[in-house]
Amino acid sequence: MFFYEPLSATAIVSVLLYLVFLIGMNELSRLNKWVGAAIFIALPLALTIFVWPHTAVEGTGAGTWFQWVKTYSCLAGAILGWLIVYFPAFQKKYIVCIPPIIFAINILEACIRDFQLTGVNGIVDGYMVVGGPWNVMNGVAGILNALCICGFFGIIVGRGKKKDYVWPDQLWFWIIGYDLWNFAYTYNSVSDRSMYCGLVLLAACTIPAFFIKRGAYAQHRVRTLAVNMIVTMTVPWFFLHPACVVHSTNDPAAHMTISAIALIFNVCVFVYQAYTIFGKKRNPFKQELYIDNPGFRKVYLESIDLPEDQREAALANLEEFGYAAAWDEKGRVKTMVERS
Repeated sequence: MFFYEPLSATAIVSVLLYLVFLIGMNELSRLNKWVGAAIFIALPLALTIFVWPHTAVEGTGAGTWFQWVKTYSCLAGAILGWLIVYFPAFQKKYIVCIPPIIFAINILEACIRDFQLTGVNGIVDGYMVVGGPWNVMNGVAGILNALCICGFFGIIVGRGKKKDYVWPDQLWFWIIGYDLWNFAYTYNSVSDRSMYCGLVLLAACTIPAFFIKRGAYAQHRVRTLAVNMIVTMTVPWFFLHPACVVHSTNDPAAHMTISAIALIFNVCVFVYQAYTIFGKKRNPFKQELYIDNPGFRKVYLESIDLPEDQREAALANLEEFGYAAAWDEKGRVKTMVERS
């Protein structure tokens, strides 16, 4: 393989099972608020007290302050999303858009890390790093991807039994741009874990976003990431166990290839967004950018929490007035309803 050394039979099984596990845990968390609370609040609390002090220790790769902080920051994001979709008190305009802001900050933090690794060759934090111009290229790709985050004031809570954090303006091209950038970042910085914490983890949120619950990529991403961190802290040896590990080739050509693809794709996304803003005269601070996109319309109409005969009118209202049409005088999304 170009990016990885040949996988053993046990590694192939491990990769596939981990992908199924992450998707399954994400779907389980969507069942209702009590299951979500059990996974993202009760379970981590029990593990913090009884397990992690013994498993996430020095020498395991999970015993650093960074891993602990990252774990709780991922859990905080998952819990915030859970609070937003199930509790009206958290369905305020400037609370709903906090997750996208955190999304952008996390991207930029990773970009800084990519820039720092430029020219570095050797073991860093237990992983082989082959630094080069590809780090700069991918850092630029990440910045462009962060700049293209849009439509966050148009986020709604999806209707139906399963409540989801739905972001209609987060369309497929931004998602693919993010996936390419993030995989390149993990490949550049944590080589031998990039199959699990890069490719598999990204697939675990992208597959549901395209085939299970469209429009909820941000929710799928933060929940699968939180589950991944729970696994990392509980069984840190799993990803590097001889039977499961997938070794990077550490080939400069591989680093250059994925970073170049990520950069080119995100340049295209940036140019398309600029065309939409200036060519179609849309203000990203006042309205969704891709209202006329079939993908946006489909997600919005199937997710908006209104009677079926009122959904088209709500979309037309949104097209005319932008974000302001989606919020009531109390600062809550109009399409949300009071729930227990």
